[in-house]
Amino acid sequence: MPDVTAALARVTSELPGGGEARPGQVVMAEAVASAVERQRHLVVQAGTGTGKSLGYLVPCIVTGQRTVVATATKALQDQLAGKDLPFLAEHLGVPFEVAVVKGRSNYLCRQRLAEVFPGGGDADQQPSLDLDAAAVSGLGQELHLLRAWAATSPTGDRSELDFEPRPRAWAQLSVTAVECPGAMKCPKGDVCFAEAAKRRAEVADVIVVNTALYGMHLASGGHLLPEHDVVVFDEAHELEDVAATSLGLELSGGRFEALARVAAGVVAKADQASAAAVAEVGDTLRDVLGRMVGEAVVGGPDGLADGTLAAVVALAEARVQVLASALKRAETGDGTEAAARKSRAQQAAGHLRGDLATVAALPATHVAWVEQGAGRQPMVKVAAVDVAAVLASTLWGEVSAVLTSATIPPGIVTRLGLPPGRTDELDVGSPFQHRAQGVLYVPRHLPDPRRPGGDEAMVDELGWLIRAAGGRTLALFTSFRRMELAGAALEGALPGPLLRQGDLPKPALVAAFAADESASLFATMGFWQGIDVPGRTLSVVAIDRLPFPRPDEPLWKARRELAGPRAFSLVDVPRAATLLAQGAGRLLRTSDDRGVVAVLDPRLASAAYRRELLLPMPPLKRSISRDEVAAFLAASTEEASSGSAQAVSSSSSSSISSA
Repeated sequence: MPDVTAALARVTSELPGGGEARPGQVVMAEAVASAVERQRHLVVQAGTGTGKSLGYLVPCIVTGQRTVVATATKALQDQLAGKDLPFLAEHLGVPFEVAVVKGRSNYLCRQRLAEVFPGGGDADQQPSLDLDAAAVSGLGQELHLLRAWAATSPTGDRSELDFEPRPRAWAQLSVTAVECPGAMKCPKGDVCFAEAAKRRAEVADVIVVNTALYGMHLASGGHLLPEHDVVVFDEAHELEDVAATSLGLELSGGRFEALARVAAGVVAKADQASAAAVAEVGDTLRDVLGRMVGEAVVGGPDGLADGTLAAVVALAEARVQVLASALKRAETGDGTEAAARKSRAQQAAGHLRGDLATVAALPATHVAWVEQGAGRQPMVKVAAVDVAAVLASTLWGEVSAVLTSATIPPGIVTRLGLPPGRTDELDVGSPFQHRAQGVLYVPRHLPDPRRPGGDEAMVDELGWLIRAAGGRTLALFTSFRRMELAGAALEGALPGPLLRQGDLPKPALVAAFAADESASLFATMGFWQGIDVPGRTLSVVAIDRLPFPRPDEPLWKARRELAGPRAFSLVDVPRAATLLAQGAGRLLRTSDDRGVVAVLDPRLASAAYRRELLLPMPPLKRSISRDEVAAFLAASTEEASSGSAQAVSSSSSSSISSA
């Protein structure tokens, strides 16, 4: 086996300042190399500061194994591709190729661009869209910006944009996997951005994807990604949830409209009514689902319990079948744009019919519900309640797997169906001096967030924290509603700029935050992990409330029913504890970092289950005192400004209850 320890030392010596001593990283790298060599699985908890990315990348690369790294978030995917892997390419001394692959809808589609701007267009050309004039006028500017960007972008990856397009604009110039006919049937197949990413993956040694795409790869029978020896699931605590949804489906009215729009340009004049009928049933489905948002969809072998929804689904099945027959009859020349549209429409129709059949006779192993999707479009979501059996049959026997996170939930081996006889578990700890470097602050004086006045009190406390820190705050929210509420209330009342999720693409938003010490960044669940902002810029991580899953969330409700009377302690508390630890882990990224994690929910100081929530948290000094927090922030700022690294006393006159 190659000398992984020496390779890791060579790399870490090139880090700024010669790197930090991280014994846990060495232990992890050696364990990963051993697991790969012996074709075993490894579950490794690597506390904040371990440097787990290098801990798994170095051994996988130097052992010469083709590796897929699956991240829970696109933000972490972009961090690996834009930071960690280029660093290794420069300093590891081992040549390797990297490819980043995302879901097809993340790439601009050149064929759709040609359809929207026929003939290439110019700056004054109006997009060719099946929308009313007002809608076209509103989207036109963004579509022209996207067209100009596509002309120079090497990848067509949405994350490279320097602005955040509205969902409707991006939807006009992208396609999903179920719509795409494939490179062989598309006139733009040879210059397709998504196909180019796949071609790079075919020759790559390290392929970076997100976990949702890996789930789609499994659902496709292993056809989306090249064959590989190792898969690494980074932020593995999310794997169960992501696998449950990516192995399921989403059904919305927009899918019918998209199918009808493409098909209308292909089918014969006599069959145009069939395309219009599909669009019409999409509108009907949207209206029905709009009245069911937040509700579970009850069904089984005998059909759906909701008679109205059952009737619409049956009507939709019949109309899509009629349109599919019309598409089959449609005459198009080979290799033409019309042929590409026909293939795309047939692909979309086939998937849509299959998904309608699944919803109509919902399997007992799955749960379905209605929620608001992008652009406030209601959709049916179907997910597997228990993924263990599916993963056991499709994944664990095919590759060596490394599952890693700063917080590994208890029982993960069983819940994911990992074979106990082939799976090793390891905890390498954290190198940080947490009690000297940070404070966990819980303002016990706040009201319970579920009570009247809870939102307002949270906003007031958050404003005080940000002002005390001089900005430098990442505020993590459990819902968009609370993020928007806090943003509206604190806009213009903070020391520096207020950045909000949705203002820019995630990489650009994090970069803007990191570049301005006075800035504050407000974000929701996508930023609770995979965000790395070391140094003074991030001195406070504020969490608005304990991140329990909603009681009415159908997937979690189904899991509670499986767990029985102890569901709260077996399902809800572990989930909240894991997320809380992940959010808190955004604070300390190096041994020089100092700061405060503030959980603006008094239940963490008083509830009977607080011990279970605190157990996986970084072991920071605990306080319920505003004065102590203000003093700590002031001292930390003074130390950073003077360049000294004085340890802050860990003694405290007040603590979080007796926990």
